[in-house]
Amino acid sequence: MSAMTNKRFKPTQTFYGQLVLGPPGAGKTTYCMKMSDMLKTLGRQVIIVNLDPANDTMNYKPDIDIRELIVLEEVMEQIDLGPNGALLYCMEYLESNIDWLLNQLHGDNGTTFLFDLPGQVELYCHHKSLSNIVSKLTNVSNMLLCVVHLIDSHHCSDAGKFIAALMLSLSAMLNIGLPHINLLTKSDLLKKHYEKLNFSLDFYTEVLDLNYLLDCLNCDNFTNKYKKLNSAFISIIEDYSLVTFQLVNMMNEKSLASVKNLVDKANGYVFKTEEGRHINSMLACAMGVGEPANFTVDLE
Repeated sequence: MSAMTNKRFKPTQTFYGQLVLGPPGAGKTTYCMKMSDMLKTLGRQVIIVNLDPANDTMNYKPDIDIRELIVLEEVMEQIDLGPNGALLYCMEYLESNIDWLLNQLHGDNGTTFLFDLPGQVELYCHHKSLSNIVSKLTNVSNMLLCVVHLIDSHHCSDAGKFIAALMLSLSAMLNIGLPHINLLTKSDLLKKHYEKLNFSLDFYTEVLDLNYLLDCLNCDNFTNKYKKLNSAFISIIEDYSLVTFQLVNMMNEKSLASVKNLVDKANGYVFKTEEGRHINSMLACAMGVGEPANFTVDLE
């Protein structure tokens, strides 16, 4: 579908979007609801797009819902596929019928779209349909996108799980190729698990010298062959030097506002001249001048 055939978009309009990714249980649906509420209180137009064909228990009412196009349970029954295979089929079906999605994406100049995506990590790590859908969104709709990748903060309490989370984040960043923000969710629960952490929070958010994790893996009775594998993973992560995390408690307004500011920088919303901004203040906005400090967790 070319830009000329899509009547919804005008060349003078710019839209902004967040692709909300993450494993099951990381808090994607809650994030979409809370972020939508916050943006609306700021006077922004927000449209939530559910692109998870298995998501039938949303705590928000989506403005656009893939389940009007295709439903996971029906695919499993009619084509005799398991959950993962059916989900891949649904994404490939959406890619083939991208006109259905593009024709529903409309709004005022500056509208923000929140895309709530499925939790199966293979979709954004090594399967191509999702990245192809994203490419069509950016090429056709004048939409400036960034990825918001959610990881449950309980992974910090286990060295092996944290390395896996780092590899997952790096893989998503390289495969999708968009501005990318990694969030450690449920940071309020870190207080309960703080005693299980081998290092300070800065170690996990700033992704410091990861070789220290190898000693923790050895304490967990990992064999030498796994030590070499994890050492290779750590080397890859450090060579790219791309992954860092921001803590977020979605029930805390200040914490969510800090994430909002990061997203506005990543997708270019800070350079929008409305909302009382003027040209001389845009660089200050981009550098975070006048924004709330990053949220921290009180562990006392």
